[in-house]
Amino acid sequence: MSPDNTAPATITQLLIAWGNGHDDALAELMTQVYEELRRMASAHLRHEFAGHPLQPTALVHEAYLRLVDQRRVKWRNRAQFYGVAAQIMRRILVDHARSQHAAKRGAGWELVSLADHDPPADTERVDVIALDEALLRLAAFDSQQSRVVELRYFGGLTIDETAEVMRISPATVVREWTIARAWLRAELTK
Repeated sequence: MSPDNTAPATITQLLIAWGNGHDDALAELMTQVYEELRRMASAHLRHEFAGHPLQPTALVHEAYLRLVDQRRVKWRNRAQFYGVAAQIMRRILVDHARSQHAAKRGAGWELVSLADHDPPADTERVDVIALDEALLRLAAFDSQQSRVVELRYFGGLTIDETAEVMRISPATVVREWTIARAWLRAELTK
């Protein structure tokens, strides 16, 4: 599945124009990528507990506000953009989980699945804070595996899109994804 239905060059050109200071390119870019960002947000929130207070539109809008502050990024292509969006959505969900957890003093655990896509109802679930902490531990000794998980899980990118963002082969993505998921499962069931 491609992150959008528009020609990649159009999004890439808009990213480059925006990076070069053309703020009008940002408005056009958001028009073109909004539905894909909303799909990503919906995918994230499908893994959260029922009745989660954040809705996909709110998550996209919060991500948008953080994306427009990304002035130091040298945009290369749409895959990189979606990778950055994935990182931002992860941070938003983790920040939200931490604030909910703190507000409820431990009673607000948010559950997410480590399954590839659309997990069955009986899929093992873990809290998003524990997943984030495990990803940070993984990044300490294998940043590439951590980044693959972030792009695949939080970004919803395909194997090929992840390979494009990371500039590695799809076979390497598959290998790293498999190893990282196994490590995370073991880490989260301790």
